[in-house]
Amino acid sequence: MATKIDSKDFRVREDDEVDLEKWPTRVEPVYRSKEQYQSMLTDHVGRLSDQQQLLYASDRHSVLLIFQAMDAAGKDGAIRHVMSGVNPQGCQVFSFKHPSAAELQHDFLWRTTRDLPERGRIGIFNRSYYEEVLIVRVHREILLGEGVPDAPRHDKELWHDRYRSIRNQERHLHANGTRIVKLFLHMSKEEQRKRFLARIDQPDKNWKFSDADVKERESWKRYMTAYEECLGKTSTGDSPWYVVPADDKENARLIVSQIVLDTFEELKMSFPKTSEERRLELLSMRNRLEPETRRPA
Repeated sequence: MATKIDSKDFRVREDDEVDLEKWPTRVEPVYRSKEQYQSMLTDHVGRLSDQQQLLYASDRHSVLLIFQAMDAAGKDGAIRHVMSGVNPQGCQVFSFKHPSAAELQHDFLWRTTRDLPERGRIGIFNRSYYEEVLIVRVHREILLGEGVPDAPRHDKELWHDRYRSIRNQERHLHANGTRIVKLFLHMSKEEQRKRFLARIDQPDKNWKFSDADVKERESWKRYMTAYEECLGKTSTGDSPWYVVPADDKENARLIVSQIVLDTFEELKMSFPKTSEERRLELLSMRNRLEPETRRPA
């Protein structure tokens, strides 16, 4: 018997003081075998496909999924597996790397705002504007290159302002129909080490690995501190963060897919009702098409 997934178990409460050492990176698997895992994932993927059709047909909301994690936590795999049944025409994935020279001439939310999903569609950010309070906080040289006024002198105030800007942006989006699901794939440092070694030992994974990945591990504690404050300061009732135990990739995918499903189902969407005027139009078109079936080929 599979364990029921309760999304609230992974949700960060608003204004919570987050201590990631108290959040598990591995929990009891919700599946009992590889076959059951595949069956559960297939069920979730099918239901997500149905929800996507409703999202597009009702044309009232959009959904933005944000994935954040340390390297090798499984963001790409989670996106690929969980969203495998979604119609590509109704979903776009964006991966945000180092900002371009043109992007650095704008405020830190500008480049991601351009790629927000329109109504009826799903947008996925593989990394996001949250990098501006994570990697930028860990690596101050990036901040200095952004041209932020007085950045070196007012560190604490700067991050406070950025958290506030993010909360305001997400509040605005929610009020205008965008539902935001923020997923932090929480992986242990030891599990990252194992996955890095696998990337070295398996030739078909060598391309995923670089010296920079090892270098970033040296800043692990600083990243965890940045994540803790970020999660606590920007998880809200409307746009919550979920801390997903990620040491077990399959389990993480099932948890992620359940969280996304719950978000869709809370919208209580339905297909638009056909008006009497529209029904008459359809009847007229049917009357025009039906005689064609009686004509000789």
